[in-house]
Amino acid sequence: MVQDWLNYHHLLYFWTIAREGGVSKAAVRLRLSQPTVSAQLRMLEDALGERLFQRHGRTLVLTDVGRMVFRYADEIFGIGHELIETLRGRPAGRALQLTVGVANAVPKLIVSRLLQPAIRRADPFRLVCREDDADTLAAQLATHSLDVVIADKPASPHARLKVFNHLLGESALAFFAPPRLAARMKSRFPSSLDRAPLLLPTGNTALRRGLDDWLGDHDLHPHIAGEFEDPALMNAFGHMAGVVFPAPAAIARDVCRVYGVQMVGRTEAVREQYYAISVERRLTHPGVLAITSAARQDLFTRSRRRSDTRTDDARPSSR
Repeated sequence: MVQDWLNYHHLLYFWTIAREGGVSKAAVRLRLSQPTVSAQLRMLEDALGERLFQRHGRTLVLTDVGRMVFRYADEIFGIGHELIETLRGRPAGRALQLTVGVANAVPKLIVSRLLQPAIRRADPFRLVCREDDADTLAAQLATHSLDVVIADKPASPHARLKVFNHLLGESALAFFAPPRLAARMKSRFPSSLDRAPLLLPTGNTALRRGLDDWLGDHDLHPHIAGEFEDPALMNAFGHMAGVVFPAPAAIARDVCRVYGVQMVGRTEAVREQYYAISVERRLTHPGVLAITSAARQDLFTRSRRRSDTRTDDARPSSR
C-alpha cells in the first residue's frame, strides 16, 4: 500500500541513482556507502509498493513506474534548486508565476487589458488564470493558491477569511450593435432601445439590476433576446445574431475591433466597478502591482482622477 507521505531523502537517493547511472556512482556523489544507498532505495520501493529499477546484467534500468517517479523527482528537485538560486539573487531560468482568479462576470476584454502589463515586463510573469464565482475564488486566497482575485464586486463581508478589496476603477455602460443596426439606433438613443432586440446579463448580477432600473426609469421595454452569465459569450452572440448588447464603455474600442460592431450609445447612470481582492492590506506582489497600476493609470484613468484611489487604499471585507 502506498504511504500518504514521501521520505524526500529516499526520493533524492533514487533520483541520484537514476541520474548517475548506478548505485556506486550515486554513493560517490552522495558521499555515502553503497549499502546505505541501496538500503534507502529499497525503503522507497517498499513505501511506494513498486519496483523502480530492474537489473539487466550489471546495469540498473528504470521500470515504467521508475520512469514516472523520476520525472516527478526531477521536477521536485529542479524547483528546489531554482528556489535556492532565487534566494541567492541569481536568475533561475523559470519565470515567476502569477496566479490570478477571475470572477465569471468580469468581461474577458477587461481582464486581458488588466493582465497584459504582467507579461510585458522586462522579467515577465508566467500567468495562470482560473475562473469561478467570486466567493469561491476569494476563499482560495486562504490557501495561497491564488495571488489575487479580479472581481466585479467586493468580497462578501461575511467571509470567514479577512481579505481586502482594492478598487481598480469603474466604467460607464455602453450599448453595441452590428453597424447597420447601430446606424439606425444612434440618433434616437436611448429611446431607440424600446422594443429593440437586446441581450442582457442574467438576473443574479449587479449589472442586471442596474440595467433593469435604468430601463424602467426611461420607460424602455426592449425585446430580451437572451440572457448570459458570460459577458464574452454575450458579446460574441450579439455580433453573430445581429442584436444589441451592453459592455463597459472603458473597452469600447476593443469591443468594436474584436466583434466588428459599433457603439450605439452610453449611459453614466449604470456603472460597473472592478476590484482586486487580496489577503494584503497593502499590495506587495510585483505582478499584482503591475495589474493595479495599469488599471488606474490607463484603463480606468478618468475614474482614477475622480476618486483619487491609491494602491494602498484598501477596504477590508470583514474583521
